[in-house]
Amino acid sequence: MPGSRRRYNRSVDFPRALRDRRTHRRLSQLDLALRAGTTQRHLSFIESGRSVPGRNMVLRLAESLELPLRERNELLAAGYAPVYPESSLDDPALAPVRAAIEHIVRGHLPYPALVVDRNGDLIAANDTFDLITEGAAPELVGPGKNVYRLALHPDGIAPRIRNLAEWARHILARLGHLTRLRAELAGYVPELAPSDGSLGFAVPLHLGSSRGELRLMTTVTSFATAVDVTLAELKLEAFLPVDTATAAALSAAALSAAALSAAAPSVAALSAATEAG
Repeated sequence: MPGSRRRYNRSVDFPRALRDRRTHRRLSQLDLALRAGTTQRHLSFIESGRSVPGRNMVLRLAESLELPLRERNELLAAGYAPVYPESSLDDPALAPVRAAIEHIVRGHLPYPALVVDRNGDLIAANDTFDLITEGAAPELVGPGKNVYRLALHPDGIAPRIRNLAEWARHILARLGHLTRLRAELAGYVPELAPSDGSLGFAVPLHLGSSRGELRLMTTVTSFATAVDVTLAELKLEAFLPVDTATAAALSAAALSAAALSAAAPSVAALSAATEAG
């Protein structure tokens, strides 16, 4: 339609972007056409630039490719307004989300858990995560700091990782879209011979700590039903014990952290009373 062509932004190479994403997923034109409820001929015309897709078709193709929300908005940049909002976590409207995040990480106690954004920057963590980060330089730890840098930086937890070669490869493999960070972190990792510490189905984290040797496996989950770009890109990473010794150490650390938290108000109240006196 002429009106559609006037709205279509030719500075965005939609045909190439669509084709690249389809081939990356190893889908034929016929496969994608069937998923999106269109014909192979129509899809061929779209990918060659001979046909301009409407907004609904762009969305159907993006959904059929199972693209992340950010990439769906990028495809819509061919001339249509983004469908998926991208909010700041500081937005008052997201207060329930922030509360839910805190509830989720606390719910994983006594095991460490954290939430990071698409860049790996820390959003929230529970108290037992302190056992993971102990001894790391203060400038590498805390909200807004990058947990991948914390993991592999010489001043982070890298000196305490017993299977650094395997763990480093595991971390670097997750940084496909973060090319600059990946290059930086790769420079921190020496050429180490891999040890035989694999679980057979996952790469464990073997970490020295003040409570003994910890052997942990990780699970990563996301907000699968999120329709906001920011929320869809959040990742929850939980550390689970591989053996009973690690489970006991984490439970002891959680109890200690809880005791300190319970004592903190009393200390503050005593201090206030002393100052008033």
